[in-house]
Amino acid sequence: MLKKQDEHFFSEIRHILIQARQKAYSTANFIMVEAYWQVGKLIVEQEQHGEKRADYGSYLLRQLAVELSNEFGKSFDERELRRIRQFYIVFSIRDTLRPELSWSHYRLLIRIPESDKRNYYLNEAANCAWSSRTMERQINSLFYDRLISTQNREAVLKEMQDNTKAAETRNEEIVKNPYIFEFLGLNTNSGFREKELEDALINHLQKFLLEMGKGFAFVARQQHIRTETSDFFIDLVFYNYILKCFVIIDLKTDKLAHQDVGQLDMYVRMYDDLKRTENDNPTIGILLCTETDSSIVRYSVLNESKQLFASKYLAYLPKEEDLRKLIEQNRYWWEQQKKENNEKV
Repeated sequence: MLKKQDEHFFSEIRHILIQARQKAYSTANFIMVEAYWQVGKLIVEQEQHGEKRADYGSYLLRQLAVELSNEFGKSFDERELRRIRQFYIVFSIRDTLRPELSWSHYRLLIRIPESDKRNYYLNEAANCAWSSRTMERQINSLFYDRLISTQNREAVLKEMQDNTKAAETRNEEIVKNPYIFEFLGLNTNSGFREKELEDALINHLQKFLLEMGKGFAFVARQQHIRTETSDFFIDLVFYNYILKCFVIIDLKTDKLAHQDVGQLDMYVRMYDDLKRTENDNPTIGILLCTETDSSIVRYSVLNESKQLFASKYLAYLPKEEDLRKLIEQNRYWWEQQKKENNEKV
């Protein structure tokens, strides 16, 4: 606890560090954005030199994706290069770029065909320090369309202000933005979102499933999955070679919300789309939540797979009660350890 006379001293140091973080975040992001703009420019110019631009463009991006992925990682696949190319086409005037915005922002902006709408979101996001998630929420809620079509602008603006996050929120994104990690050549699975309880639970879950002897093989931990507009990290991924399907686990150490159940269903569908092969059976999801009076364990399976789940899967999957006991035992152990450590201090 700081003494009262030291509070101003602490406040000044805190302000310096927050400003430094903001500068580091903005600098890293804008260096990346500028680099992608230059890459997009070169791609467009090279395509224009081809005799058959459509065929040549496809060939060029395909070959470029192979070369760049081999040296700089999978973030430079053909789909991402198309985005980078589109980025330059939409923002061909370099001075229109706002240094406050990240590549995640620009990936959203290039999907907006109307220039007036796109420029509005660009300037609002930069001036109000919107995170990319806040921008996405405003775009999906048709904020701009409602604003220009309503006579009650104050109500719409108030809704926007209520829904946007404080500027400080985005200052932290440098430590969890997968694009920054990849651009700097760092590992996106570097554990930035781990908490003590979560980490302990994942360790024990991994060991528990592998020791069940029912066909579980470990695939990944904190697996990075990328969609058109978002990035997700799945806590644990297994493959069951008896059932011939992936089993994904999502762990919640805070209070379970309704959208968490929907998110796991989305993970299952997304995994089926991105990872499942024609020889694999449908993916299964397991949702585990620790922050309730009674720990929650819930299986997630798509509607079209429920009969297969009931007739075949259940015989090889852990019972919900066994998983619930494992969670409660680990939570109790963790709380006891925390209590003992506090008593030693």
